[in-house]
Amino acid sequence: MTIRASDDDRQRTVTALERHTGAGRLTLDEFAERAQLAHDARTLDDLNAVVSDLPVLPDADGPRRDLLVLFAVAALTLLILGVFIAVTR
Repeated sequence: MTIRASDDDRQRTVTALERHTGAGRLTLDEFAERAQLAHDARTLDDLNAVVSDLPVLPDADGPRRDLLVLFAVAALTLLILGVFIAVTR
């Protein structure tokens, strides 16, 4: 069964191509050619063919999520410390 690609699917593929180009896996000419193929893709199989020879990239939101958790822990620690100081006075 062939599944049609959405605009978001195409954009995610182009974003992956940008990251691979930044990592030195693709030249600018290769990026331009593959980005055009991604924009022209009609199915998910067409999009997969554009990136099939490239390694899977880690999720770009991973480090941001880690920083958000770290910030939340730090804020909670400050809140607890503030309550502790207020209670002990």
